[in-house]
Amino acid sequence: MNEFKPFKQEKTVISIRLDVEMLKNIDNLSKKTDISRNELIVQCIDYALKNFKQ
Repeated sequence: MNEFKPFKQEKTVISIRLDVEMLKNIDNLSKKTDISRNELIVQCIDYALKNFKQ
């Protein structure tokens, strides 16, 4: 078993503009999945970047 080594990821604050309906959808999904809006957006971006076909 690998040893657990806690680490702090570097993060930064950004500002984005979203379509009103998109934000409503994000907020609804955030409530349904019981995770924050921020975490949902981060996970969506991570998924998109990992699955982007060039």
